[in-house]
Amino acid sequence: MNVSIREKSPIVHCMTNKVVANFQANGLLAIGASPIMGDEEREVEELVTLSNILSLNIGTLNERTYSSMLVAGRVANQIGIPVVLDPVGVGATRYRLQAVDRLLDEVKINLIRCNTGELASLMKKEWASKGVDSGNGQLDRKEEAMALARQKECIVVVTGEEDIVTDGSCLKTVRAGHVRMTTVTGTGCLLSSILGAHLALTSKNHVELLSSALYEYGASGEEAAEKTEFSGAFQQAFLDRLSARGWRYDV
Repeated sequence: MNVSIREKSPIVHCMTNKVVANFQANGLLAIGASPIMGDEEREVEELVTLSNILSLNIGTLNERTYSSMLVAGRVANQIGIPVVLDPVGVGATRYRLQAVDRLLDEVKINLIRCNTGELASLMKKEWASKGVDSGNGQLDRKEEAMALARQKECIVVVTGEEDIVTDGSCLKTVRAGHVRMTTVTGTGCLLSSILGAHLALTSKNHVELLSSALYEYGASGEEAAEKTEFSGAFQQAFLDRLSARGWRYDV
């Protein structure tokens, strides 16, 4: 079956951080998805029921939004839509780690998208965190990603110089992207919600599908880097390259 994001136009409910909300919404629009950005607890249940995907991002976590995330996650589970978790900087503070642990206990997560440092924190491994960035340490990324996927019964995507996609049994790697993608805020956060949008296309072959999406995303960054010199122009060119792609797959 041949499907595309633009034809499906999945509604992605993003409960995200204030630093990246605009970029994340514009990036979803660029690929043909439809973002909803509400996080008020009094309306979040209704917003989730309108959506095809729920994307949770803890980048600027606070008690108000966290309470809303728990409500939204439970509703998403009840109505059967996939939930994506981006545990931004989960190892930076005890508060973040405790909040993510509770989310993973109380909400069925379908996809975790993280960097290597966040993976280490989720697996309770020693790691030198650097704020919300990946940091430094020694970790068997593939082994730990597969272990996390089996533990939480979900898809795990770990991004870096080599991206990993696994469901705990099958694992694929992707090499695409450009270092300048790390010089603008929000490329990882946007990626999490874009991968979430892909979950609306099919209930099968998620590892293969998300691997293809990761390649398209990384290739967009490479093309944008070729065309620009500075960060502001790169960000705009990156959105343009996302918009130029077909986002069509055989599934």
